[in-house]
Amino acid sequence: MIEFFRHVPLLPEKYRFVKRVQKPLSVMVWAGISSVGRTPLVFVPSGVKIAATYKELILEPLVKDLGKTMFENGSFVFQQDDAPAHTAKSTQEWLVANISHFITKVEWLPSSPDLNPLDFSLWSTLESRACSKSHTNIESLKTSLRREWENIPQEMVRTAVAVVNQRLKSVIKQKGGYIE
Repeated sequence: MIEFFRHVPLLPEKYRFVKRVQKPLSVMVWAGISSVGRTPLVFVPSGVKIAATYKELILEPLVKDLGKTMFENGSFVFQQDDAPAHTAKSTQEWLVANISHFITKVEWLPSSPDLNPLDFSLWSTLESRACSKSHTNIESLKTSLRREWENIPQEMVRTAVAVVNQRLKSVIKQKGGYIE
């Protein structure tokens, strides 16, 4: 094996080393979307119990007034996924008390990214745009995520929301199976 490398011309130094990150920077982020708008990104502090924090960071300040802030007629259906904070008893009780229409944890298919427009469309777009360059700290990552979130065209958001009904029909046709 050593003999092989003697005969290979040396690569320029910039190609000899690959920088790898053991633990890439990451944040937990929440966002809400609809065909008419989007919420700001909410960054969840690391190390918190998310089920307890979800209500104070997201439900109370953002979701409770969505009917007034995002929808002219005040009517909307709130959809979450099956993340533990979303399915927690305290969250479901809060939703019953504060949101007229929402999809309960019993009604929501577990592990169903096929039906969540953030999962099947927008998170990957946001990640690829915000992480196209590496970040040296969390604040740089957050700044990039915020900027790119605002730069995603509303038409792209509207399209992702619009295809949910068709995707739901496809999942029903597949008897709950994946459609992608």
